[in-house]
Amino acid sequence: MGLANLPAMPFPPRLLTDDEDLVLDLRPHWWYLAPSGALLAVAVLFGLVALIKDWANWLSVPVGIWVLLALGWFAITYMRWTTTNFVVTSERVISRTGVVSKQGIEIPLDRINTVFFHQSLFERIIGAGDLGIESAGEGGRQTFTDIRRPNLVQNEIYRQVEGLENRKLDRLGQAASGGASAPDSIPEQIEKLDQLRRQGVVTDEEFERKKRELLDRM
Repeated sequence: MGLANLPAMPFPPRLLTDDEDLVLDLRPHWWYLAPSGALLAVAVLFGLVALIKDWANWLSVPVGIWVLLALGWFAITYMRWTTTNFVVTSERVISRTGVVSKQGIEIPLDRINTVFFHQSLFERIIGAGDLGIESAGEGGRQTFTDIRRPNLVQNEIYRQVEGLENRKLDRLGQAASGGASAPDSIPEQIEKLDQLRRQGVVTDEEFERKKRELLDRM
């Protein structure tokens, strides 16, 4: 997908459930580091000039302080970068950040309604952008910034949502068949899914999707 990461702290596997697969584990785009990195580069440049030109103390001291402050800001920003995870699994979208204290949000895939992204022309060139997720529940709409290749992440989230729905329908189909050893014929599976739809267990959209899949197998 072109979403390889630089070395950083990975998402802890112990936070995944037994049947959950890790699909994407992304750090923020390198542009996240650009402002503090640019300030540090300019400060170091001025510091080198101050040493070479042997500026007076009244000017070299402020430049030295500037270099230290820029270095501190870059170090803090880099630590935040290494400890920020945007994760897509087979069941959830997870965002976690924090150096000392941690904060985060989890969005179950079955609650996601819409995934959208925004990129300026410059962001398209460097492969960065913002990703928004609208979901059912109290969270509503969440926006995540400095996402790598947000269009590819959007597509991957939709693939995982579809995969989760298919697994859910497969389990419902197996439950409807009562665990019989001989598999039902496709018309029988469609009939049982229709019964689940009438009972409200399966939505009309889920029924139609699974019905098309079953008919394609005939």
